[in-house]
Amino acid sequence: MADTSCKACRNDYKVSDAQMERLLKTTMFAPERRVSDAQYQDRLERCRSCPKLIDGATCAACGCIIPVIAWLKERSCPLPGGGLWSAAGQDGGQ
Repeated sequence: MADTSCKACRNDYKVSDAQMERLLKTTMFAPERRVSDAQYQDRLERCRSCPKLIDGATCAACGCIIPVIAWLKERSCPLPGGGLWSAAGQDGGQ
């Protein structure tokens, strides 16, 4: 039977603070590819109010772990109709 729990809740997907630090040092998360700290916090706050956020970390709409992908400029909220935040540089860059 398939595991239906949220990704961020499963031990094999949990992202520790140390792992996050390492991720942010990779080229995928190079400073020029990340939003500002203020934009990141704004994205997280918008997600916290969304009914699709599972256990404060996983987006039920796309399956992404929000504390990770919210850093990326090119990412946007996957909800239909424009979502809660757009890619940086589009429609205000939220």
